[in-house]
Amino acid sequence: MKEISVQELKSWKESGKTFQLIDVRDNYEYEWNNIDGTCIPLNTVLDNLDRINREGDVVIHCNSGNRAVALIDILTNRHGFNNLINLKGGIEAWAEEIDSSKMAY
Repeated sequence: MKEISVQELKSWKESGKTFQLIDVRDNYEYEWNNIDGTCIPLNTVLDNLDRINREGDVVIHCNSGNRAVALIDILTNRHGFNNLINLKGGIEAWAEEIDSSKMAY
């Protein structure tokens, strides 16, 4: 599985690189704090596959990385995605290394 660090993601954002960022946390988690991107809660992803790009880089994240890793495995092995990247450490790592105002729960 491909992974990206929060430092690399920050560089991508600052450079204007084209990619899709998907947050698979629940809506209340996203509303509490987020790093932009599209919120598609984990329990709704399979009903929203059309919202996930099949071309180009797609970074998927959650709070710590566990939900994102499980989802990437399912989407890769059962739905043919080959462009998904896990944000290593999720928003917890983002809060710790990039922006402490995004502190996790």
